[in-house]
Amino acid sequence: MAKVYDALRRAEAERRKRTDDRAPAVARLGWEPEVSVDVAPRPGRRSFFRRLWPRRKASAERTAGDINKRRISLLQPDSYVAEQFRALRGRIDSMERPDRPLRTITVASALPGEGKTTAAINLALVTSLSLGRKVLLIDCDMRRARVHGALGLRPELGLADVLTGDAKLEEAILRVEGANLDVLGSRGQPANPSELLGSQAMRELVEEAARRYDRVIIDTPAALGLPDAKVVCDLSDGIVLVVRANHTRQEDLQTVLEILDRNRILGMVLNGAVDAKGRYGYHS
Repeated sequence: MAKVYDALRRAEAERRKRTDDRAPAVARLGWEPEVSVDVAPRPGRRSFFRRLWPRRKASAERTAGDINKRRISLLQPDSYVAEQFRALRGRIDSMERPDRPLRTITVASALPGEGKTTAAINLALVTSLSLGRKVLLIDCDMRRARVHGALGLRPELGLADVLTGDAKLEEAILRVEGANLDVLGSRGQPANPSELLGSQAMRELVEEAARRYDRVIIDTPAALGLPDAKVVCDLSDGIVLVVRANHTRQEDLQTVLEILDRNRILGMVLNGAVDAKGRYGYHS
């Protein structure tokens, strides 16, 4: 964890330096610019729709790229990033003991956009590659469900249907094509996601999944601002916390560590880090 803290401190210092360099403009305009995006000036006579189209196209390209990145272990199983998730799988396996089973692993983060869902999907994918191992991925982010879209699934039933008793677990589970992985996704947004995740039905669901599968990977909403992640983490055997270089603030990480049960935290994954060879990806 010390390496993660050091990386966050360096990223925080660099971010503040860039913000200080732009301080006069921020003070005048009253908003914080996106320092990583440079927008070229456009001719004034172009119509609104012609000016909007390049942005729409770029947004669509980013969306497709994000979806592919979330399942890189499936599309590029020999890639450097996939190997990093194999290393993470190996570290989790090495922590498992007879008196400390790790059947259910929750992947959490402080805020959205830190790579939590990507980490959960890829960890589940590489874990499913283990011979004779049954793996289930559960999407508990019922407000912004993204797991099924990244894996090309269209659930007709979801987690909320199982928790309300409208469907059985086996009826809502889908198999990922090309992988030995089952997925329990989320469909739509129920009116009471926090209450559903905190219900006795959710506890029984996790217990049933742990009996049926060798490893259950759970994706949660961001931990800050909502009780959902805390509730789900308390039901799992272990927690993997995802932080993002040049994005996660150290104070946010410290707050998450105070909210979650530290005894369940297996370690942290640093997303967006560049190693000595200039390779970008996840580091555990």
